[in-house]
Amino acid sequence: MDHNHLEREEKESFPAKEVQELISSFPRARGLVLFKHLCQYQGFWVGRIGLEGVILAQQHFQAQPTDIILSSSPKSGTTWLKALGFAIVTRNRYDHLNSPLLTKVAHECLPVWIEFSFIQNKSCRSPDLPLLATHTSFSCLPKSVITTPGCKIVYICRDPKDTFISLWHFVNSNIPKGTDPFPLEEAVELFCQGLSFQGPYWDHVLEYWNASLEMPEKVLFLKYEDIKSNPVFHVKRLAEFMGYPFTLEEESRGMVQKVVELCSFEKLSNLEVNKTGKYNMLDKFEIENRSFFRKGAVGDWKNYLTPEMSARFDQISEQKWKASGLSFNVASS
Repeated sequence: MDHNHLEREEKESFPAKEVQELISSFPRARGLVLFKHLCQYQGFWVGRIGLEGVILAQQHFQAQPTDIILSSSPKSGTTWLKALGFAIVTRNRYDHLNSPLLTKVAHECLPVWIEFSFIQNKSCRSPDLPLLATHTSFSCLPKSVITTPGCKIVYICRDPKDTFISLWHFVNSNIPKGTDPFPLEEAVELFCQGLSFQGPYWDHVLEYWNASLEMPEKVLFLKYEDIKSNPVFHVKRLAEFMGYPFTLEEESRGMVQKVVELCSFEKLSNLEVNKTGKYNMLDKFEIENRSFFRKGAVGDWKNYLTPEMSARFDQISEQKWKASGLSFNVASS
């Protein structure tokens, strides 16, 4: 396989010599990512530029009681959760006809990533938008996120097999022209070894699952498949948890359904901005907005994974999650 697409130039400047030396000392490996390599840090694999941000956030980020942190592992429902969160929080400012979601990809509507904002020297606060985003594992979050009363976390996850297929397509759709894509077999091997951004995926999910059981008032754990099967119920649940519950009057006016429709895959994927626009990721490279919207289906992994591949995923899920009670026993749709 041609690994040229892993050789994207990464930021090499660090805020302090100690941080640079620290990161340079961590184990490195190639993974199912757009970056040159991954670094292992506190049990997870992170791109070097992302790891710089994680460490800076751990050192300096101070959570506020009004913060609502939307967390996910890549390609497990991030764009959808951001859209839903934004639409709920701003529904009295915008309606379904003039929402910024109609002209911007959801990532631009919620521009603040905890771990990346420190790298870019951007403020981690917006006076009128309490939403922040992160891909960081629960154990690697800044301590103030956990200890600050009122600060809340919403985590979305997805069946590992569908998450993998979505990630595989996403990486291959954003590699430079003329570069060989990741073969499926190699991608499966890397993902199952945990060698993906913020991998191992199973550990990332399990940490937030356990946190939601221990601190249900602070951490809301959502499954992509559950929202797909009953979006109205889960949008109301999400709004309630975030502190922006729908009133009976709003429900009678169909406000919940309007939020659901505005943020639906069908609506967002067919917007012009999400067909032709580009998202500037950390000022390093541009990502086609359309790559954030592929199918949005449950069970699409069946069209790609062999029975042997599927069994391997299931074996890891059984091993990692059996004792926790977490599972993804869902039907394809």
